[in-house]
Amino acid sequence: MTDIEIPDWLVPIRDGALAITGDDITKFLPPEDSDARPGAVLMLFGEGPAGPDLLLTERAHTMRSHPGQVSFPGGSVDASDPSPTAAALREAQEEVGLDPDTVDVLTTLPELWLPPSNFAVTPVVAWWRENSPVGVVDPAEVHAVFRTPLAELLDPANRVTVTHPMGYSSPGFLIGEDKDVLLWGFTAGLITKLFDFVGLTRPWDASITRELPGYMLGVRKD
Repeated sequence: MTDIEIPDWLVPIRDGALAITGDDITKFLPPEDSDARPGAVLMLFGEGPAGPDLLLTERAHTMRSHPGQVSFPGGSVDASDPSPTAAALREAQEEVGLDPDTVDVLTTLPELWLPPSNFAVTPVVAWWRENSPVGVVDPAEVHAVFRTPLAELLDPANRVTVTHPMGYSSPGFLIGEDKDVLLWGFTAGLITKLFDFVGLTRPWDASITRELPGYMLGVRKD
């Protein structure tokens, strides 16, 4: 929505989000005959204490699926949700206490398919017009909440290639106050592709690798 007032730094991101296609992001798009479950995530850009930022959550380390994974607020689109946008805002309110009235939705990205879980996820790109308090609502679901500065996401010193024991790898980011939290997978891939498309990405050394920590693989210490 180009008539919404946003800061200058967000204009290219908004315009890129309006122009990007599913094929620009991933080769995994929902098949025409897909029975994938609908989901939605909120890509919320704001201006926090450290400047332009992106809201991220770290899942509880004890969860059965994707423990400790850093992700956007979001989840399944319920039958009671009138749209993926409504679902993303509802989930953000439930997970981190976000006030939906402080948010202006800019656009939605194409549906993206996650074959392992058979989710068809709609990313909702939004502007945090008015800062409101956020934090962990339910520790059983969310371990931590991050307002991650874009400057840190774009800093080559915080870029790594994440390796999985099964042999595959993907772009990742080191986030958090001590840069000891690993952002990878679907969320990191989406951020990477959007920033690449917009031309914000700075050259970084993909040969620097990090292995997934045990808690992200469901390996618990006794």
